[in-house]
Amino acid sequence: MQTELSNQLGIEHAVFGFTPFPAVAAAISRAGGFGVLGAVRYTAPDDLKRDLDWIEAHVDGRPYGLDVVMPAKKVEGVTEADVEAMIPEDHRQFVQDTLAKYGVPELAEGEASGWRITGWMEQVARSQLDVAFDYPIRLLANALGSPPADVVARAHEQNVLVAALAGSARHARKHQEAGIDIVVAQGYEAGGHTGEIASMVLTPEVVDAVDPLPVLAAGGIGSGRQVAAALALGAQGVWLGSLWLTVAEADLHSSALTRKLLAAGSGDTVRSRALTGKPARQLRTEWTDAWDDPDGPGTLPMPLQGLLVAEAVSRIQKYEVDPLLGTPVGQIVGRMNEVRGVQAVFDDLTRGFEQAVDRVNRIAGRSGQ
Repeated sequence: MQTELSNQLGIEHAVFGFTPFPAVAAAISRAGGFGVLGAVRYTAPDDLKRDLDWIEAHVDGRPYGLDVVMPAKKVEGVTEADVEAMIPEDHRQFVQDTLAKYGVPELAEGEASGWRITGWMEQVARSQLDVAFDYPIRLLANALGSPPADVVARAHEQNVLVAALAGSARHARKHQEAGIDIVVAQGYEAGGHTGEIASMVLTPEVVDAVDPLPVLAAGGIGSGRQVAAALALGAQGVWLGSLWLTVAEADLHSSALTRKLLAAGSGDTVRSRALTGKPARQLRTEWTDAWDDPDGPGTLPMPLQGLLVAEAVSRIQKYEVDPLLGTPVGQIVGRMNEVRGVQAVFDDLTRGFEQAVDRVNRIAGRSGQ
């Protein structure tokens, strides 16, 4: 599964794996792909440094990258406390009432919420980059579009490629104008924040829009056949995220959540604003249903919604409250039916890819007779 881009980066397979888990990122790179560590949860620079040190020690010299979340435009002088003050009291009460309805225990006294939306604030992302650029990362990806121009320039000065996610050809062209090196065309089927266009339509549109920039296809890809389809549509690789949530190296800290992912079908996800305030595909739960109910208060815009639900999400995850327990994940969850190691996933991807290419070659041979 080699392309011009994979050859440029010195990887065996044009498979880019996004994951919040250092062990998974390292395993992806060791398996011949390109591991990309999600940095949004690292609000303390020392924590990110610790995990990048670990990756360096376990990646066997293979290349890897980092994914951050930062807006292209900066808002000056706004603190987290300022944003917190904008949250209406009736929304806070709705959260408490919903948690009480399902008997979700309080956090222990003095225990801080484990998940905070502060990783979406620019100053946090910049502190992550100050750490990351001390390491030999080969790729910097941004989930909120093109990063600020000075960040792109700094990356290029250090010979780091910059990637940005796009949900439309219009967004992709803006990335190209901003000097981005790789566009990730993320379809409607993907986990997390997505647009309205499905991968089969989006990928060739983006490929044509930004030619000759390399494009990675994302969303609804979890088999070698689907990798082959993405390359046939003009992509130079695939960007996979959801598929790694149930690998043996992942650390979800929740056996209940792993069971839910393994049991879920492709129709068991929903695009909801319940987590961050922007449409994000995730497991459908009583929690998402509550926020999407027209009789409820409705979600708040980003970043208010994320700050509002941060402690609630931590409580739901800690106590594994099954009806409310969920996670961002794409429609490919229907193929995630067993716990396997990262290498086993790659073996399956490459085997399926070869079979798909052989099949197309046979068809092409017959059609030319």
